[in-house]
Amino acid sequence: MIDWHKISYVYSTREQEMSKHEQEILNIVNLRGTVTVTEVAQILDVSDQTIRRSVRPLEEQGDLKKVHGALVSTQNVNDPPFLSRMNKNRAAKVAIANKVVDLVENGSSLAIDTGSTSSFIAQALRRRKNLSIVTNSVFVASTLSMIDGNRVFMAGTQLRNHDGAAFDKAAFDVIASFSVDYSILSASGIEPRLGFLGYEQCEVDIARAMIGISRRTIMAVDKSKFVVDGHVPPLRLPKLRSDDIIVSDAVPDPQFDEIFGGINLVVASNNFAT
Repeated sequence: MIDWHKISYVYSTREQEMSKHEQEILNIVNLRGTVTVTEVAQILDVSDQTIRRSVRPLEEQGDLKKVHGALVSTQNVNDPPFLSRMNKNRAAKVAIANKVVDLVENGSSLAIDTGSTSSFIAQALRRRKNLSIVTNSVFVASTLSMIDGNRVFMAGTQLRNHDGAAFDKAAFDVIASFSVDYSILSASGIEPRLGFLGYEQCEVDIARAMIGISRRTIMAVDKSKFVVDGHVPPLRLPKLRSDDIIVSDAVPDPQFDEIFGGINLVVASNNFAT
């Protein structure tokens, strides 16, 4: 069973003792693995000096390390599957998350699925204001719910023990009651003939539900998900519409032209340290 005290500091005693900036800094560092002081200051819209001052107690507690102007996570990610996925292709997911946020305006309404890429996007969305969010991910909900002006709705009551996602009837009922500007989705794989793919039927059904309530879908996938030869997830996700957007960290091979044809492709620059 996943230990949410290691993932979401919202529920921990330690977090209750932290200042607001300390909590936000720790979330950012744990999601990115390594991030510069300047980048954190820009995300939180404060000075570098404020970040350095807030980092000192975190460093003394061993919650992070400071190395040559960069903040490095000390989080143990060897055991829980969700955390392992968070650390796979981390730099690419950070770049994709920042590009997705560039597409989202303040005051937008969003449906966000569960998954590691969506969790990075949720963290980056802390830069936006007055968002309305419906999600079946407790990680996404906890990341965005304590931002002034946000309205966050958790879809579902029973959470999976390995990633804190809800797929019960209540989740679908809540999602169906919304109408949003964007659905932000991820995929487990992409194959040139089959399109976007997933491993579990419940994830396909949630994707279909979120696409159904949104004016536009943003599909966020890193280049490791492009599969030409080899094992692919068994289930097809719903097809994207012509005005939807795909955000990736690379231009796909021409073999994917049929899947991507007519859909807006936005390529995120991957300039972050791993």
